[in-house]
Amino acid sequence: MNEPVERQLFRQTAGVGRMPMRYPAAAATGTVQRMNTAPAAIRVAVVEDDPRYRASLETLARHLPRFVLTAAYHAAEPLLARAAQAQRRGEPQPWDLVLMDIGLPQVDGIEATRKLKAMFPAVRVVVLTVFEEPYRVLAAICAGADGYLLKSALGAQIGEQLEQVAGHGAALSPQLAATVMNFVRVGNAHAFNHELPADLGLTPRQLDVLRELVKGQSYPQVARALNISLDTVRTHVRRIYAALQVHSVAEAAAYALRHGLV
Repeated sequence: MNEPVERQLFRQTAGVGRMPMRYPAAAATGTVQRMNTAPAAIRVAVVEDDPRYRASLETLARHLPRFVLTAAYHAAEPLLARAAQAQRRGEPQPWDLVLMDIGLPQVDGIEATRKLKAMFPAVRVVVLTVFEEPYRVLAAICAGADGYLLKSALGAQIGEQLEQVAGHGAALSPQLAATVMNFVRVGNAHAFNHELPADLGLTPRQLDVLRELVKGQSYPQVARALNISLDTVRTHVRRIYAALQVHSVAEAAAYALRHGLV
């Protein structure tokens, strides 16, 4: 019998047998929860209409090192209203990272991501969904999402991906990476028959890193797979971005698939 996702997330982050912590109802109001003032803190907002899963994401955010839960919303509208208020007042972005459900009522997660990024491009957005349809994945990426993860993932897996996104990487779960790769290669191969530039200047090792990224591997996973340091992975990724003239893992992966690099 499969364990509910909410229970998985709590067990992964809070430990088996512990009672969940209770906090004021920030979900409906977006009330700020100030729990840490460390300079390195990553301010997180959660947008999820399912109360139980929202509570699980709040618990996860509270137990991740350096992450500080600052707001939780049941819909996109109050999040966008708060962002618009900050923009009007000339305030800095209210959050560093937003966990966004894709299936929100009225304004969905894809449209909310597009509107939020238009106001504060530097805010990192991770879309969470139960859907594996490649169209939704690509739509979220085109809207500006920095990561796209399945809700069925365990808390530890989501936590690792969020760490990567917070470090200006990108997150795409391996299952979704495989789905998108198959969609691009098979279903839309005719759309990617562009001539490969003669010299990209990528080294064999950089191509190895690129292949791992296309598989949906995180930076730490790439480091382990290739037996190199995390700093070396980051250096290779910066050079890959420069060579391909892209700005994210998603764009690099699309370029690699389009031109047959992997």
